[in-house]
Amino acid sequence: MKILLVGEYSNVHHTLAVALRTLGHDVTLATDGDGWKNYPRDIDLKRPEGKGLVSKLAYGLRLERIFARLDQYDVIQLINPIFLPLRAERIMRYYRRLRRHTQRLYVGAFGIDFYYAKAALDGHTFRYSDFLVGQTPHDFEDRATWMADWVEGPKGQVCRDIMADCDGIVAGLYEYHAAYATVYGEKLAFIPFPVAVQLDNGHIRGTSGGPIRFFIGIQRHRSLYKGTDIMWRALRRVAEAYPDACEVVRVENVPFAEYCRLMDRSDVILDQLYSYTPAMNALEAMAHGMVVVGGGEPENYAILGEEQLRPIINVQPNERSVYEALSRLVRHPEMIADLSRQSMAYVSRHHDAQKVARQYVDFWTRG
Repeated sequence: MKILLVGEYSNVHHTLAVALRTLGHDVTLATDGDGWKNYPRDIDLKRPEGKGLVSKLAYGLRLERIFARLDQYDVIQLINPIFLPLRAERIMRYYRRLRRHTQRLYVGAFGIDFYYAKAALDGHTFRYSDFLVGQTPHDFEDRATWMADWVEGPKGQVCRDIMADCDGIVAGLYEYHAAYATVYGEKLAFIPFPVAVQLDNGHIRGTSGGPIRFFIGIQRHRSLYKGTDIMWRALRRVAEAYPDACEVVRVENVPFAEYCRLMDRSDVILDQLYSYTPAMNALEAMAHGMVVVGGGEPENYAILGEEQLRPIINVQPNERSVYEALSRLVRHPEMIADLSRQSMAYVSRHHDAQKVARQYVDFWTRG
């Protein structure tokens, strides 16, 4: 098949593209590289940093030239309803152009959008989310802005219009599937995120006998939203309490290749306090044998049908829970080797990119 993947979140589409090509498909990847992460792509949709009129006009002309060439695809998949770095009001113009050139257009439920924001804010779909713990809102200034933007504003309307019109929706995590399930039944599929799994990808952690090396990645503008501020406080306390038993690697906003190099030297990664599930960052780490402290709720294992492996150290969304989990690892480092083996087995079983790519092809061609 001739396939066009538009947009990028955390290397999902690039990983999928590589796997689809291995299966013999002709794939074009058009993205902005997901900002500073700078993931590989075939067509660069990155917007220039300038905000003046000349810069806007130049980018608009470049998009016109690019979209004039994007035609006659068997399948097009968008990473999100807001798939270009444009104001929501301008998105539909480009969506309609893509829609004219394929009879099979799909959209990913892979991140923030109207339906996820609405579910995360309703106080009953999830026990906790990026916006609430129980009924208590997180105290960060962007919350009201995001709600107005994604639920009440033009992004919300564009999301509803595109999801109603497209041919199918792919949810990559339990949370996104739960947000869509009551609205889109037959149109919705759960397909796990793809990870490039190789036999020499990882190695068993926790066997060196030295200090445990903890890794935490900080995105400055999303730290409060992702809960890494709380995780970082807990990790600092553990490092102070057990200075000889642990080391800390903290990185901020580094390119993906450098991030992976620093991460791969560690034993344990802290990721996404408010998530029920491990997302791409955590899954990449697990494929390399690292142990994840983050989201591993029962719903995550249930949607995968996983009844044996429990590799993720699940924590509740508070500093005490994270501190206790990290302290337990430091006091019982023998846990790490077993969890490391389980992590690699878990990713191989559920997230191997070629297995996932076949699930996509089955969904795109069903009926």
